[in-house]
Amino acid sequence: MELSVPSRLLNSSAAAAAAIKSKSRIPFRPLLIPLLPYQRSLSPFTLKHMNNNSQSILSCPSLPQNNGSPSSEPGRIGEVKRVTKETNVCVKINLDGTGVANSSTSIPFLDHMLDQLASHGLFDVHVKATGDIHIDDHHTNEDVALALGTALLQALGDRKGINRFGDFSAPLDEALIHVSLDLSGRPHLSYDLNIPTARVGTYDTQLVEHFFQSLVNTSGMTLHIRQLAGKNSHHIIEATFKAFARALRMATEYDPRRLGAIPSSKGVLSRS
Repeated sequence: MELSVPSRLLNSSAAAAAAIKSKSRIPFRPLLIPLLPYQRSLSPFTLKHMNNNSQSILSCPSLPQNNGSPSSEPGRIGEVKRVTKETNVCVKINLDGTGVANSSTSIPFLDHMLDQLASHGLFDVHVKATGDIHIDDHHTNEDVALALGTALLQALGDRKGINRFGDFSAPLDEALIHVSLDLSGRPHLSYDLNIPTARVGTYDTQLVEHFFQSLVNTSGMTLHIRQLAGKNSHHIIEATFKAFARALRMATEYDPRRLGAIPSSKGVLSRS
């Protein structure tokens, strides 16, 4: 496409006159402006990795106290801040995530187990906790689980359209653990693990049961854990968290046949 230049728009200089005399034509080239994808402003507590090499941003002050208002980020998200004289815990979970894990509890083995929850449940799980671990790990382990259960409760909302039930058996070498759960709104734990050692690293293996009891209490979940085989303490506990993650993933996913209805003959599923 070419654009003729009218003489009245040109300068009266000799160069311009010569251009008019020779009837110069200036080719018109449209200016192409690439369209950039819309990007939302990221909250200080974002769950998304901007690329594979970046780190998620975690900021406790950005979290609401207990059950705050839902996040504007996509997905079913729960975020909780729990502060006591013993601990300071921040938790954020996205049930519709991709398995992003960012846990820092000052309890290395617990961090490892929370990573299993994210990875095998395909949840985005971010936990930051400080506590009186100079005494022992009990309070921090408990309060992380309480906050995680509360965040899960918040993320589930009215539970419309979900499968509700989850069931999975996870092997890890010689260990085999079966987990069955119901997002019923009724807290109950049935726990049957035989962990042969008192500790894995520095982690007190008694705290495994206490972790799940605390999570059940605040999330309103019915949870059954059974050990079918296993001799190694690390394998038994890790298989438990993997089985729990897969069962929870199954329960929180949507059932397309439900068409958004609440999966209960009562028409209601809630913690209360």
